[in-house]
Amino acid sequence: MFVVILTYKKPLTDIDKHLTEHRAFLDSGYKNNFFVASGPKNPRDGGVIISQLKNRDELENILKQDPFSIHDVADYEIIEFDPIKYHADFRSFI
Repeated sequence: MFVVILTYKKPLTDIDKHLTEHRAFLDSGYKNNFFVASGPKNPRDGGVIISQLKNRDELENILKQDPFSIHDVADYEIIEFDPIKYHADFRSFI
């Protein structure tokens, strides 16, 4: 499982130009069971994506399709972790 931390490297006006496309990318990721949750950080200087994928290379290739990556408006930090403890409702993502 992975936590992806996005950090914006452009002003929010540039981010907002690509937000609709970015959210469509996320929707596709949910449909394809790539992502568990996502949302903006607070303060809004980036975002977070949680992915249940098991293969880092696969995740990196998927993230390259994100409009934020394509337009070079965000940096991505990928943190891999093994969920040992979790809420029972979360079990289907493990």
